[in-house]
This record gives sequence, C-alpha cells and structure tokens, in this order.
Amino acid sequence: EVQLVESGGGLVQAGGSLRLSCAASGFTFDDYAIGWFRQAPGKEREGVSCISSSDGSTYYADSVKGRFTISSDNAKNTVYLQMNSLKPEDTAVYYCATCITTALGVPYEYDYWGQGTQVTVSS
Repeated sequence: EVQLVESGGGLVQAGGSLRLSCAASGFTFDDYAIGWFRQAPGKEREGVSCISSSDGSTYYADSVKGRFTISSDNAKNTVYLQMNSLKPEDTAVYYCATCITTALGVPYEYDYWGQGTQVTVSS
C-alpha cells in the first residue's frame, strides 16, 4: 500500500521558516519523482516542487523559486521541503505526492498523495 505521510506544518510569521517532511512507503522510492503541491481555500491546486529520486533533478514553481528547497534522503525514503522567507500567500494545505512530469521535469499530475499538512503564515 502506497503511503505518504507529511509532517512539519504549523503557524509561522511572515519571513519565517518551516521544514516539511514526507515519509514514503509501499513503493520503490527510486522509481518516482516525489514532491509537493498545495491548495488554499478557494484556489486551484498549485504544484510547488518535485524531485527525481533517481537523478536528483528538481522543479520549482516560479512563486517559490529562491525561497524553497526540496531534497531527498533515499536511505530513509523521505523527501523534505525547506521553506524560507515565508509569505502570507504561502498559506495552504501542503500535500506530499508522487509527481507525473513532462520530459522537462514539470509536474502536470499526481498519482498518490498524503493527507496534507497545514501551513499558515501570518502577516
């Protein structure tokens, strides 16, 4: 059974930092790109970042480039999202997911995801 379990969300002031973790199980970690999408109330789902577990290539949405960093620990089957310089517009539920990407590594769909973790950034 595929499982993706997120942790690390919370409430932080604008300009602060959070690190999200995603523990994956039930599939061969190296075979997938894994990352994060987010959804805020009344807004469409937004792909935030993905990382290829096989070659480490990464994707970032323009809205988070330079502020967020994705990484993976293949020995622990865990993906991390370090979020710095957080803004109120980053407030959303963040979901860890297996990314389906284009040839250029841009995610366009997700086939498995976790239950999500709330990130709230106060102004």
